[in-house]
Amino acid sequence: MTRTQPDRLAAERHRGGRAAWLRAAVLGANDGLISTASLMVAVASADSSRSAILVAGVAGLTAGALSMAAGEYVSVSSQRDTELADLELERRELAASPEGEQEELAAIYRQRGLSEQLAAQVAVSMSAHDPLAAHAREELGIDVRRLARPTQAAVVSATSFAAGAIAPIVVMAAASPSLRIAMTTFVALVALVGLGALGARLGGAPQRPAAVRVLVGGALALLISWAIGRLTGTVL
Repeated sequence: MTRTQPDRLAAERHRGGRAAWLRAAVLGANDGLISTASLMVAVASADSSRSAILVAGVAGLTAGALSMAAGEYVSVSSQRDTELADLELERRELAASPEGEQEELAAIYRQRGLSEQLAAQVAVSMSAHDPLAAHAREELGIDVRRLARPTQAAVVSATSFAAGAIAPIVVMAAASPSLRIAMTTFVALVALVGLGALGARLGGAPQRPAAVRVLVGGALALLISWAIGRLTGTVL
């Protein structure tokens, strides 16, 4: 059965459009998992009580989620402000000199390999349809339909951080004192590998290198946290 044109376009659609929310979600979950697990492993290795460990975990989840939300909101808001400022400047330039801006658009197409006549025709056609969108895309690399969304980024980051942080808290609460560090470490590393592979798959990238990166980084973070906790517990 022959696929229709829309079907072919859907099958060939690249995954770069997922980059913004995917980055926030995967990084948020990774950060929530590894930071909370590392914090709790450090506290547990200092021979603290279960209640102290769980308080540390919940505090780490709360502080981390709020920090991720605030940081992502500020960062993406700055990006959006820059995009809006660039668009406003381009809008003023189009109002002041539409012919000059059209020629500038044609020059961009000529640099990309179009003939002078075809570049001029394309520039005229694009300017007639939506000149601001055309100039934003070609000159600034901005898609006016997909501007940065700070609130969305903040919510995704906070939610994904909290989701990642819950796993080590649950494991630490359920495991026996003799097994809680080992179980929390094991679950954290398995979850990190899964998150790394999932993020790579959704983004269309190789899964194994991504999984190995997060596994090595997570193992180092947990090992260092355990060592610091042991040292602190011994000194204090």
